[in-house]
Amino acid sequence: MEKKNKKITNIEKQNKVLGIVLIIIVIAIFLLYIINSIYGWLKQPTDVFLVENGEVIQEETAVGYIIREEVILQGENYKNGILQIKTEGQRVSNGDPIFRYYSESEDEIRNELTQIDLQIDSQIQNFMDNNISVVPSDIKSLETQIKEQVDELYKNNNLQKNKEYKQEIDSNMTKKARAIGELSPEGSELRTLINRRDEVENQLKNNSEYIKAPLSGIVSYRIDGLEEIMKTDDFSYLNKEFLENLELKTGQIIGTSEEKGKIINNFECYIVSTLESDQAKNARIGDKVKLILSNLEEISATISYINVEEDDSRTIVFQITNQIEELIKYRKISLDIVWWSYEGWKVPNSSILTENRKNLCSKK
Repeated sequence: MEKKNKKITNIEKQNKVLGIVLIIIVIAIFLLYIINSIYGWLKQPTDVFLVENGEVIQEETAVGYIIREEVILQGENYKNGILQIKTEGQRVSNGDPIFRYYSESEDEIRNELTQIDLQIDSQIQNFMDNNISVVPSDIKSLETQIKEQVDELYKNNNLQKNKEYKQEIDSNMTKKARAIGELSPEGSELRTLINRRDEVENQLKNNSEYIKAPLSGIVSYRIDGLEEIMKTDDFSYLNKEFLENLELKTGQIIGTSEEKGKIINNFECYIVSTLESDQAKNARIGDKVKLILSNLEEISATISYINVEEDDSRTIVFQITNQIEELIKYRKISLDIVWWSYEGWKVPNSSILTENRKNLCSKK
């Protein structure tokens, strides 16, 4: 009987040990599962994500040649050099004076004007010192404007802007001198000097050749000789060989002329590129695209002309109506052409499943 009880006790002990081993094995498997899951989460953290709005675009980088409607302005005395009346990039109307050529006696007349201006300034200062209490408000207002313009002139580093400030200062100085001259007695030295200045200035104007705008547009003095070659009325001359033979450098700034200027159509211009992409080969006249210029500005464009080259590439003309002033100083630029773009919900590629030939988003 004792032997039988011992046998039962041994079996129970073995069963307990086996149970403990099984429990240990189960715990070990569970721990391995937890560790594996954590590793998977760390390795692929995008299994859980936030759906965001995104954009898909098809674009290509290209070089473009700029074609503008440009009218060259040149007078008979172009060898004398020009004095700009309207600054680079300034918009003008038909008939506005753009620039004039220096006259033969320019230096002598200007020296006399300088001396007269110094004398006028001295007379004005004397008048202001002795009659400060009776100076009208319009003269004081002109003084304030002149001071502000002089301050801007010293602070600004833009050459074209400084020319504008100088013209405004000269104009306000003249207005101030005339206003004070009217307050001074008849026959005073100030009045005599102002009248003499008018005579000398008229002499300068009469001896100079003035060039006026034949139409409205943007003024430019950047001349590269292609204004009358790259025309906008007919694009049939444009092809890959023609553009390559121009031998232009991308991004090169057109030099300023001292003999002539031009008026540019400020409503539209064109950019032509030779392209080999499938999108270019499938393009049609009238298609709308986006162009991204070097200043990262995105502008709308319309395809106006397409020439199929012998190598099956396409020479395409894009019409634009924005950023024309920004392109005045260039003839060849780099740009990006955005053929199409779509907006929608942005999800990882790993979450997309295919079912019955349809793309579905998985439930990760």
